[in-house]
Amino acid sequence: MATIVKTPAGTWKAVIRKTGWPTNAKTFRTKRDAEDWSRRTEDEMVRGVYIQRSGSERLTLEKALQQYLREVSPTKKPTTQRAEATKAQQLIRHLGKYSLAALSSEVIANYRDTRLGSLTNRGNPTSNNTVRLELALLSHLFTVAIQEWGLGLTFNPVLNIRKPSPGEGRDRRLSREEERRLLAAVNNHSNPMLGWIVRIALETGMRSSEITGLRRHQVDLKRRVVRLSDTKNDSARTVPLSRLATATFQAALENPTRPQDCDLVFFGEPGKDGKRHPYAFTKIWGVLKKKFGMPDLRFHDLRHEAVSRFVEGGLSDQEVSAISGHKSMQMLKRYTHLRAEDLVGRLDRIKN
Repeated sequence: MATIVKTPAGTWKAVIRKTGWPTNAKTFRTKRDAEDWSRRTEDEMVRGVYIQRSGSERLTLEKALQQYLREVSPTKKPTTQRAEATKAQQLIRHLGKYSLAALSSEVIANYRDTRLGSLTNRGNPTSNNTVRLELALLSHLFTVAIQEWGLGLTFNPVLNIRKPSPGEGRDRRLSREEERRLLAAVNNHSNPMLGWIVRIALETGMRSSEITGLRRHQVDLKRRVVRLSDTKNDSARTVPLSRLATATFQAALENPTRPQDCDLVFFGEPGKDGKRHPYAFTKIWGVLKKKFGMPDLRFHDLRHEAVSRFVEGGLSDQEVSAISGHKSMQMLKRYTHLRAEDLVGRLDRIKN
């Protein structure tokens, strides 16, 4: 039987002590509420279905995300950790004061709709994919809380809402004139590493982080391959090199400014820790692409361009995925955009 007492503050405290269960207490505004809760809780204990919900009722999403970033994110790659920290800021801004118990599917669906209708700091609408990734972080937080934190949560409310469609993806391709201007700009930059990196991206389809993180032992000029062990999807792969890519790597490896103790192919100045980190070119890339008249060009578009050229060159889907590292044909399709005018000649050869 529960004990119900009035507190000095004028509220009512219900305390349940039942053999086989931890002592449970909760405070209410009225005695009636305390009695109803006690009766309902004791009934659940008798039927063996009681779940201690106080943990999820006390823990706000802000505190939960902070715990997630401390305990879960460090097990992931640095790039993922930074991305999750950014997504967590948006979730905290809109939902941080809610307790986990109060985050219903309705509340989260409203967050989705609000975010899709909001603008980024660049004045553009928030993309579907950005919101999808924020919801994915929230969903995984609930999964961890249910499975590991013992908060009394019984379901993941994110699973019950409709996710924004991923969209069609980018189809930005480089024209020959754009490529000429791009290469002229990066090759004329004071640091030759920028030009080498851009050329390698166009020749191999490697990601920016894969290129800048390369160590000298990963580049085998004799066999004309680059061996990647740390990739976005955690699958090691070996990337074949064209003659131009091989020559570009040859120049990079023979860089006379490389310190003897630096194993990075593309290196920056020493940081505060005294160590050299990968060459950071994001800022100068942003300046140059505006200067040569392509402000909408992202560095990742060079990967799209390279993969599309592989397909246009006659490589099979399996061969292209082996080079690019795409795990599914569906994802490869999203990253491959063929120029109709480049297919005309192939159509004519088929007809003849």
